[in-house]
Amino acid sequence: MRFTCEKSALNEAVSVCSHAVGAKGTSPVMEGLLLEVTNSVTVSGFNYKTAIQKTFPAEVAEMGSVVLNARILSDIVRRLPSDSVEITVDDRLMATIRGGASEFNLIASDPQEFPEMPSVDQAECFSLPSSLLREMISGTLFAVGENENKPIITGSLIEIDSRTFRMVSVDGYRLAVRQEELEIGEEEKFSFVVPGESLKELYRILPDEDSMCTVYPQKKHALFAFDNTRMTTRLLEGEFLNWRAAIPAEQPINIELDRSEIISAVERVSLIISERLKNPVRCNFDGNRLKLSCTTALGRSYDECVIPDCGAQVEIGFNNRYLLDALRACQDDTFILGLKSGLSPCTMRPVEGNKYIYLVLPVRLKAGE
Repeated sequence: MRFTCEKSALNEAVSVCSHAVGAKGTSPVMEGLLLEVTNSVTVSGFNYKTAIQKTFPAEVAEMGSVVLNARILSDIVRRLPSDSVEITVDDRLMATIRGGASEFNLIASDPQEFPEMPSVDQAECFSLPSSLLREMISGTLFAVGENENKPIITGSLIEIDSRTFRMVSVDGYRLAVRQEELEIGEEEKFSFVVPGESLKELYRILPDEDSMCTVYPQKKHALFAFDNTRMTTRLLEGEFLNWRAAIPAEQPINIELDRSEIISAVERVSLIISERLKNPVRCNFDGNRLKLSCTTALGRSYDECVIPDCGAQVEIGFNNRYLLDALRACQDDTFILGLKSGLSPCTMRPVEGNKYIYLVLPVRLKAGE
């Protein structure tokens, strides 16, 4: 096997596919990347849950395949002094990597030992801009559950229904919903749950531009294809939470708030909260004042904001991180905060439209907190 390619193309492929390389210590072949050379070069990483493949052009002198250690290959390619890289592999699986005056000889692994990656039927699909998919993932990933005893909530629900593309995450304490209208057929309907870890890797490698990402969902796997890159992930099985039933049917108090002002106030009050001291932020909605306070073993903090008159008084407590995650995910400078009582969840919605809804459950307040 022998080929020559641009250093930047190889470096990008190695960097992207390394996100799917197995954990250190699993086995030498699982710590590696599969390089398959035909008329072009395809680099693949696979950890039994997620497979990432990227293809780029090269000058091919001899076809073949090989598995090279992902970390070492990445370190070498990034530090080569030239813009061109040549890789040669002999019959004894000795790989030679050259760039400028630099040369490295690496012991490679047999490509036959690399596990077979899942294949996905590409009969059914839908497409959306990569930048929009990144935005949707960013707006819901924070609410993915971590409880392995409830595997289905460790992923995000993806739905296509009546031209609406929707992503939903829930962890038992909060709910995140993002939705957009897409130019697809009215009859297209899909529903599947993608693991949060896979979505995290997908977010990292998706280009933040208007190039299209095509999604091919099946029963057990889904394929995301974009920019000469293919990411295949297993899907989570089971019935997702009836998230619509979790949203309050009525909230008599609806206040239009300035997002950055509220975030700053919550961040200031949270300065005395730590991983060890997790007391809630107390929010007192009193007429045209939002009074925020917190008491921990370190002391007490207080802040307040001027708000539109809510016409009532409601005192409610929140986990500061859960509250801030939802506030930061709101896309607009102002949003609508919905409340019912100190024991009911709050919701955050756009002033116009329905592109998102975030729900945060309250923390029961104790005297003196």
